[in-house]
Amino acid sequence: MSTAVPPGHRDPHPAPHSGAAPAPDIDPDLGLGLDRGKLFAARLHAARARPYLATALFALHTVASRTVPTMAVDRHWRCYVSPGFVDRTTVEELAGVWVHEVSHLLRDHHGRSDRVARERGLTGPAERLRMNIAADCEINDDVFGEGLARPEGAVDPRLLGLPEGELMEDYLRQFRLGPLTQDLAWLDCGSGADGLDREWDLGPDGAHGLSAQQREAVRFRVAQGITARPGDSPKGWRRWADEVFHPPQPWRELLGAAVRSAASGPGAGDDYSYGRPSRRSAGVPGAVLPSLRRRPPRVTVVIDTSGSVSDTELGSALLEVTAISRAVGGRRDLVTVLSCDAAARVAHPLCRAEGIALVGGGGTDLRTGFAKALRSRPRPDVIVALTDGQTPWPASQPPCRTVVGLFPRHASGGSWNGGAWDEDNSDYVPDTPPDWARVVEIGTGGP
Repeated sequence: MSTAVPPGHRDPHPAPHSGAAPAPDIDPDLGLGLDRGKLFAARLHAARARPYLATALFALHTVASRTVPTMAVDRHWRCYVSPGFVDRTTVEELAGVWVHEVSHLLRDHHGRSDRVARERGLTGPAERLRMNIAADCEINDDVFGEGLARPEGAVDPRLLGLPEGELMEDYLRQFRLGPLTQDLAWLDCGSGADGLDREWDLGPDGAHGLSAQQREAVRFRVAQGITARPGDSPKGWRRWADEVFHPPQPWRELLGAAVRSAASGPGAGDDYSYGRPSRRSAGVPGAVLPSLRRRPPRVTVVIDTSGSVSDTELGSALLEVTAISRAVGGRRDLVTVLSCDAAARVAHPLCRAEGIALVGGGGTDLRTGFAKALRSRPRPDVIVALTDGQTPWPASQPPCRTVVGLFPRHASGGSWNGGAWDEDNSDYVPDTPPDWARVVEIGTGGP
């Protein structure tokens, strides 16, 4: 790491001086004129307006910087503040900016931006600006009002003609930099918003940064405050708190990896298209040959809703649906959810996982779910079955890749009774998932 002092900063460890103590409105660390009284009054106003965010707001360490356009955060929970921006902004608007910036960190926009950049091959400052805009759209649709004034220039989904209530990954697919975003070139919420390091960042070895454990502790405390009084927080924050209490586990990473592997295998998502003719057309005068193109894979998730699957497991299954959509690049329009007990139910296109109705409660026969999934048009490239395994399986391998997320059972029971599996009979031993399926045991971390 370079030891050079970023432009606009003074040495954070200056030599001792013999003068009197600095004036109360001067940052003692950097010697830049910063009205800390006004800045901290705004933070207190933000904490009173959004009490469930108070822990996070007071965990931020402020650093004065003339290089920052307004206010920005890094992934180590430092908040860089422009003294001039504080001077020209009201306390009420500054309170909204405080909440906005800490929201980037709580929602892990830097980590999510890094993952999206890797998965979609997005590189360069322009793409990171687009991520910053998308992250702002996720935050700003419900952050202001009820005690928080909207700062001038705040990015809103409606500004780009986009719907409210979506995630950063969804917004990224719906807009490009152009006429609607030309006035947002100044936007810079820091590396804590888009993952790209800035010249003013103090880095992991700088003073007053939070460790990974401290950052997770802050998120957990905030999530506790939201779930304790859910009526005081917007729906987006309640959804975030639910995800905090179900942190990524090794088995979830395995499930996502299995889906990605199945979706990227030879033949999956491949089709011939005349949109770009084959280069071999030049050797066949008068004929246009199609080329083999890769299209995004389609995934059908079959959820076992039989009586042997608990409500907790069904809730976990819905969380897996969200993880599966991220595993294939966040394209929710390519994911379909099908609930199935002894009969296949209605197939739902994925809009929001929490809005999917899981219908069932009878016996288990996922063969009907597989059959319905394969009858759909266009046919899926991957079928993901989330089940406790107490089901008969298709006799032959489906003409697509299959991943089974298995809820573990220490003891199984049941028998065939009147056309349904009687799972209370201890003599029944269910078939194990077939060899042609990639199996991930949910809840244990093992494949």
